[in-house]
Amino acid sequence: MTEQNTPEPITYATAGVDVAAGDDAVELMKSAVTATHSSRVLGGFGGFAGMWDATALTSYRQPVLTTSTDGVGTKVAIAQAMDIHDTIGQDLVGMVVDDIVVVGAKPLFMTDYIATGKVVPERIANIVRGIAHGCKLADTALIGGETAEHPGLLAADEYDVAGAVTGVVEGGEILGPERVREGDVVIAMASSGVHSNGYSLLRSIVAAKGWSWDQHIDEFGRSLGEELLEPTRIYAKTCLDLIKQLNADGQFALRGFSHITGGGLAANLARVLPQGTMATIDRSTWSLPAVFSVMAQAGQVPLADLERTLNLGVGMVAVVSPKSAESALTWLNNNGMTSWQMGVVDKLTDDASAAGDDFIQGAKGVDGGGVLLHGSYAQ
Repeated sequence: MTEQNTPEPITYATAGVDVAAGDDAVELMKSAVTATHSSRVLGGFGGFAGMWDATALTSYRQPVLTTSTDGVGTKVAIAQAMDIHDTIGQDLVGMVVDDIVVVGAKPLFMTDYIATGKVVPERIANIVRGIAHGCKLADTALIGGETAEHPGLLAADEYDVAGAVTGVVEGGEILGPERVREGDVVIAMASSGVHSNGYSLLRSIVAAKGWSWDQHIDEFGRSLGEELLEPTRIYAKTCLDLIKQLNADGQFALRGFSHITGGGLAANLARVLPQGTMATIDRSTWSLPAVFSVMAQAGQVPLADLERTLNLGVGMVAVVSPKSAESALTWLNNNGMTSWQMGVVDKLTDDASAAGDDFIQGAKGVDGGGVLLHGSYAQ
């Protein structure tokens, strides 16, 4: 009988999945995650399911649950190239909590998902620490998550992140297009930078210029990579507090918000306007932050493409009644949120809708109004 060589045993570890590393990552992230928990979170850390005590919802007459799920997109490629992983989690939180606050919902709890080619415990823990920090800023609990090791699908240093948030709003207090009126004032809240959209465009510009991520840019006062990794500003608490300030009398002086993400200012603002209306936005009310002007010039990006891709310095928009505009602006700026009046809501006209690239309607298939941009950005 011919003797055959005995093959080496195949284990999960030799297949590329290190269970022990996953356990180490869990232990490293534990304190950051539990710091987001209140007495509403049940079951402790590490269970199969995250649990949140919903008895708080009994105080609502008509509790309407809201949810949003998203990722961070190709911004993670810069984090990986720079080997900086403790900010990308805040971006993830901002992308989901500020979508649900648009309708007036308070975020209650969040879960996350990280897929990676190889679990490096400290790297995974840093990502989750960033998520936990974002949850603290949004006053929401991080009650569960999953880290999945995908050897052969992702390279050892690659990862992607996704998350979902659940919130609640009183049924009779939902904000949105049905509350907006002609004559309402459009208020801008400054972004912290690029936030988490348009990075495919920015990365293409960097590649075309032959720039490196650690290259110092005078206009930024730091490296290119550090500038583009500036975390997304989280607006949830500010927006909810502003609702309390303006809508306490039940008159809904604050009509709604628009979270400026993919598609840019105009396309997102159009989604929260009723059909037959438009917001007339004056570009001269603000100047483009350096990160946008430098990148636009470097790539010779057409203005129309720039405005349809990046937030250009505006991360959240509030639509308020004209009588409450001044008090809203005063409150926002006094509470550390740089804000300004950027436009008004008008009746949609045929002339406006024929204004070419300066007129933008919401995404196809989404009911809403339009946005007319006029003037030039301040220098």
